[in-house]
Amino acid sequence: MRAQAWLNGVMAVALLSLSSAALAGATPSKLPEDEQGFVKAVGKLNRSQLVALLGEPAHAEDVKLKDSGRVVASIWHYHNINKDAAGAYYPTTELDLIDDQVSVVVFLNNDGSDASTGQSYEVQPNPADL
Repeated sequence: MRAQAWLNGVMAVALLSLSSAALAGATPSKLPEDEQGFVKAVGKLNRSQLVALLGEPAHAEDVKLKDSGRVVASIWHYHNINKDAAGAYYPTTELDLIDDQVSVVVFLNNDGSDASTGQSYEVQPNPADL
């Protein structure tokens, strides 16, 4: 009887933890490696959530307003985090951020120096997820 009560208590705590995380809009602990899954997932994340999941980018360029110095856009490069349909890693994944959200994802077969040769996706975040 005591074991059953203990198990019920543990289950209740686990369910409360899961439901509160869902209500708080918790981010995934790991992003998908495939193109479509990755694009869909990053469209729901802000700048700080991306850094928490991926770490700081290997390369970053910021576009700032002249009058205030506020960053309004950024280009971030990460290396070897996404796979193509054949399962090979793209050397570079570029995330183009406007304000605090990803607007474009580009999968590149180079070090990031030539963005014209990659597979590009515009991110259309669901307003309900923001």
